[in-house]
Amino acid sequence: MAEPLSIAATVAARGVRIDLEAAAGEIVALIGPNGAGKSTSIQLAAGALRPDAGTVRIGGRTMADGRLFVPANRRRIGYLEQRPLLFPHLSVIDNVAYGPRSRGVAKADARRRAGEELAAVGLDGFERRRPRELSGGQAQRVAIARALAFDPDVVLLDEPFAALDASATPGLRRVLRDRLRGLTTLLVTHDPLDVLVLADRVASLEGGRVGETGTVEDVFQRPATPFLADFVGLNLLHGTAAGEAAVRLDGGGVVAGLAESPLPGGPARAVFGPDAVSIFGEAPGGSPRNALPAIVAGVEDRGLVQRVSLAVAGQRIHADVTPAALVDLALAEGDQVVAVIKATQVALHPSRA
Repeated sequence: MAEPLSIAATVAARGVRIDLEAAAGEIVALIGPNGAGKSTSIQLAAGALRPDAGTVRIGGRTMADGRLFVPANRRRIGYLEQRPLLFPHLSVIDNVAYGPRSRGVAKADARRRAGEELAAVGLDGFERRRPRELSGGQAQRVAIARALAFDPDVVLLDEPFAALDASATPGLRRVLRDRLRGLTTLLVTHDPLDVLVLADRVASLEGGRVGETGTVEDVFQRPATPFLADFVGLNLLHGTAAGEAAVRLDGGGVVAGLAESPLPGGPARAVFGPDAVSIFGEAPGGSPRNALPAIVAGVEDRGLVQRVSLAVAGQRIHADVTPAALVDLALAEGDQVVAVIKATQVALHPSRA
């Protein structure tokens, strides 16, 4: 039975203070730069790490506080890491049955349950194989079945596809999407597609704290921090509302765009894709809106497009141009150019003060 999860805990040595909740049956994606506290959150929930202060609760039970600590083997947690970590000396079905057996389920019942889970992940008929006989994707499917075979209260996924070939990942995503329905889950990932396919809600961690949190749609369409903008592949410029449909940048210049409702006064942000940005050697004729002085900060070859990083008003944005356009512009790091941003592709949003 799925249970709600609550973490309000501090790990002083890591500079982490987590305040995070997942409702019963909710899948929450944890994203953030390296060292932000994602793995610490997983370890606190799993019982692999004891907090210095605060509480960890699963359902109506306290797992950790200032006096109490329930170890990992007494928590009903399904845990899936980058590597499957199967027992090499056990058959596939006995690997999956290990969880129920370790909790006192009779061998026949545990094997029956394991068979159900193997069928659910598409490995019916693999019961007698050994881990060495499996592909990487098949082994991770066995690990998924093992994590779910004892009906956990909470499922923890720590970069579950990171060690897999790209060809195996889409199938595994579909398996997890189906198997996690109705299960309380924390998903740590660096891949936006994992979030889009699997998660109900996103929590962004930066500097050991939970910052932005919200539905997948809201966070992806309205990123509020540079990390989130980079994560979803968008540009973000911060400033102050300049009228109802424009943002005056903190470092100078104004960006006009489209707002869902008139911007109130105060902090605001402009969000747009790299394909909304054109680069010119000098200001184009006609005095276009959103023509901003910029400095080339770098160029990255992405095959069909070239990703040009630009410093604009003390902030960083990206523009995608064709290889031919890059040759025509003859760009080099440090060049002064003009970035023209299409106002019809700019979304404006108020920001928190």
